[in-house]
Amino acid sequence: MIIRIVRMTFHENNIEQFQEVFNESKPYILQMNGCTHLELWRDIHEPNVFVTYSHWISEDALNAYRSTEFFKQVWKRTKALFNAKPEAYSVVRYV
Repeated sequence: MIIRIVRMTFHENNIEQFQEVFNESKPYILQMNGCTHLELWRDIHEPNVFVTYSHWISEDALNAYRSTEFFKQVWKRTKALFNAKPEAYSVVRYV
């Protein structure tokens, strides 16, 4: 299993729109082959910073999802709302 963490910073006036995109997309992402968990977190000191936290059965499963038309459409809508370049990490539990 891998964990995917994506940190995104939004223009303050785009936060509500991003939340709508996420809430619409979440059920479909969770149905994707290989996705077993998905959460959205918000920074306590920077309220325009959000983090997605997801579990995937493998990097191949994550990459297969990222190559879907669904992902491309959601990412296009999300990218338009950014205030800064996103940061993404794929990690595994070490200990």
